[in-house]
Amino acid sequence: MNPQDRRSFLRTTGAAALSTAASPILGANNRVNAAVIGLGGRGGNHIDILAALPECRVAAVCDVNQAAQERAVARVEKAAGYKPRAYYDMRELFANKEIDAVSIATPNHWHALSTIWACQAGKDVYVEKPACHNIFEGRKMIEAARKYKRMVMVGSQSRSLAFKIRAIELLREGIIGEVYMAKGLCFKRRRSIGHTPDEPVPPGLNWDLFLGPAQMKPYSKNKFAYNWHWFWDTGNGDIGNQGVHEMDIAHWGLGVQGLPAAVVSTGGKFVYQDDQETPNTQLATFEYGNKQIVFEVRGLLTGEEGGIQWRGGNVIGNLFFGSEGWMAVDAWGFQVYKGEKNEKIMDEKPKERTWDTVPHMANFLAAVRTRDPKTLTASVEIGVNAANLCHLANISYRLKRKLAFDPVQWIFPGDAEANALATRAYRPPYVVPDVV
Repeated sequence: MNPQDRRSFLRTTGAAALSTAASPILGANNRVNAAVIGLGGRGGNHIDILAALPECRVAAVCDVNQAAQERAVARVEKAAGYKPRAYYDMRELFANKEIDAVSIATPNHWHALSTIWACQAGKDVYVEKPACHNIFEGRKMIEAARKYKRMVMVGSQSRSLAFKIRAIELLREGIIGEVYMAKGLCFKRRRSIGHTPDEPVPPGLNWDLFLGPAQMKPYSKNKFAYNWHWFWDTGNGDIGNQGVHEMDIAHWGLGVQGLPAAVVSTGGKFVYQDDQETPNTQLATFEYGNKQIVFEVRGLLTGEEGGIQWRGGNVIGNLFFGSEGWMAVDAWGFQVYKGEKNEKIMDEKPKERTWDTVPHMANFLAAVRTRDPKTLTASVEIGVNAANLCHLANISYRLKRKLAFDPVQWIFPGDAEANALATRAYRPPYVVPDVV
């Protein structure tokens, strides 16, 4: 799709989604002034979507890298015909009273603090997945959203796709009987990142602001750009990157509430000898009494599983198992199989493939107008729950043992070692506070 066709697609689908949301489209004089924070690949997607909606004005962009700022300003100007204001430091952006809402596409370790600061400044927030970098942060995000009465939406876009909503409704209605297991598959091909040496910080990059809540460490190419995902200080591995989408769907489809009573996760970083800290192979099981979630990550070469097809090296989706059959769900539709003969009784695909972030952001903008957090398809509570499942798995993996968990108090009873990994040592002044 060329850029002109892409902009046309965004305007058409975005406006259509917004017009059918909880409130009607408002006039040009009542636009939402939005800012995009974090201007890498995903932040660029946010700019494309928001700039294409006549109900929204991308009034500001923010990034710790000057080159990224310049590219974003040019991108907005090309798409919408005006230049947004550019910032290095999001705190200066939050002080701008003309900004109504922000979309946050920073690295994971910044998601919670930037959301809390935005709420305190009276801004509504669309924050990318995973909602938070650790369990402590998720609770503080929820508290900030409710205390300051802000709309906080997490980028779990599947929650806004009609065919996935339909699949979950069918599970609720008993199409495969009693659902006892949900399995999430995150088999996304990841090649070795190799080794990159420590070196001087490139001109135009504020390395202190990039690290933010993380401890200071020397700059290297692998610690920046996309590969920050594979370091514990800044990312959560692929279970918290691609995997958090499938984790959310697994929890949603299984029909359980909150967090589990126990978790165990094993795996490792196999084959590669490189800078990556997080595992490229991981298997986790979450216990909910008479139900369970099983989640698997594979970054190396793999094949298909169940009804989830191999597509470009990836096998990504969800399997649900019930007393009468099973269901497979992925980005291309869902299939239902019943009985001892494993008969396929349903194979449903969306009539039109849509970019899932478009209806998701439209839902967010509608809630910004109605001020009703119940209309958000992926509220902060939903996003934090999915992220916390990933954090539980990673803590078990890092400690190499099964963990008991209190799903009410969000603590590991009597386990100081596990509880220490549920938060982090923050680097002042980038501290997620106990009281938001």
